[in-house]
Amino acid sequence: MKKQSLLMIPGPIAFDRDVLAEMGAPTRSHVAPDFIEEFGQAIERMRKVFKSPDGQPFIVAGSGTLAMDLAGANLVEAGDRVLVVNTGYFGDRFGKLLERYGAVVEHVKAEVGSRPSLQAIEEKIIKFKPVMMTVTHVDTSTGVITDAKGIAALARKHDVIMILDGVCSVAGEEIDMVGDGIDLVLTASQKAVGVPPGLALLVAGPRAMAKFNNRKSPVPNFYADWANWLPIMQAYENRKGAYFGTPAVNLVSALNVSLKQILEEGLDERMQRHVIISQSCKKALTALGLKQVPVSTEFAAHTMSAPYYPDPARSGELLKIMKEEGVVTAGGLHAQIKDLYFRIGHMGFVDIGDVLKTIAALETALYKTGYNFEPGTGVAAALKEYLMD
Repeated sequence: MKKQSLLMIPGPIAFDRDVLAEMGAPTRSHVAPDFIEEFGQAIERMRKVFKSPDGQPFIVAGSGTLAMDLAGANLVEAGDRVLVVNTGYFGDRFGKLLERYGAVVEHVKAEVGSRPSLQAIEEKIIKFKPVMMTVTHVDTSTGVITDAKGIAALARKHDVIMILDGVCSVAGEEIDMVGDGIDLVLTASQKAVGVPPGLALLVAGPRAMAKFNNRKSPVPNFYADWANWLPIMQAYENRKGAYFGTPAVNLVSALNVSLKQILEEGLDERMQRHVIISQSCKKALTALGLKQVPVSTEFAAHTMSAPYYPDPARSGELLKIMKEEGVVTAGGLHAQIKDLYFRIGHMGFVDIGDVLKTIAALETALYKTGYNFEPGTGVAAALKEYLMD
């Protein structure tokens, strides 16, 4: 019998056994004393992971899309000008979401695989005069990472509230909410945070909370309204039970375990591990002659890689063979290049062994689909990069 396949997609990822143990534990009451303690700990630990000691965490049952909705519904009022720094599919999606709440939206874009320059963003800010801007830190459709720190500096300079979509970056890429001046960071449980799908997570800083508190109109989304969730978060942090909507009890317990693991590893050490794993994977792809969607190493995320197929006509066959070899990767997502590339996730507790197995499966698939290369080239390059780091 074959072992379980290695899941190497950009979310959901493979999960640690201690996290999964919480998922299989008997479900407790949402007001059981031990669960109240775990929920409170999770809220406190989120502040540390997001580096936002003065921020307000929200833990709500839902997906990353709900986390985006929690930001948009509570911070946008009809007529608000919002600038979307767009590097792919999820920038497009955020723009549509904001328009649903009455925002006047403009995008600042770049070619696929690139990202808008700080100069282009500032010029757009000066011309458009937005009250808010959204930035996808790592767009999962392209594997492009934005300069969140640089953009945040522009937002502060021009008094613009900045929302960072960190779905594919929180706990895998450098984020310092207070140090960088980011007003809100959102994510989902199933990526680098390392918890099965089902939790929308965000931390709102003081300026974001002030924007919410000064609203002139009611939040038009009942489930997403912070006015309903804020008393719940405050109660659990004060170690008291509360109810608005039933929390995902096992998922919150699993989140508390994962956040504890992240902090025990150390945020700096965790980020460096992601850098090393990413570089090892990307060196292997380069050694195999595979081009990647990000047009430069500076634009490439550390939580995932996005290589082009050597032969798009055999793309489905390549991924099928990789799966037969025990490694599951993801196809393309960006509409302009959907059939030309695939995606490898390497975040959470992924190690060099997982990368080497992935590259070995890729080499097998390349060989069986007739690609001309020296077998072992990619695996050797990945291992050499890892050992040199």
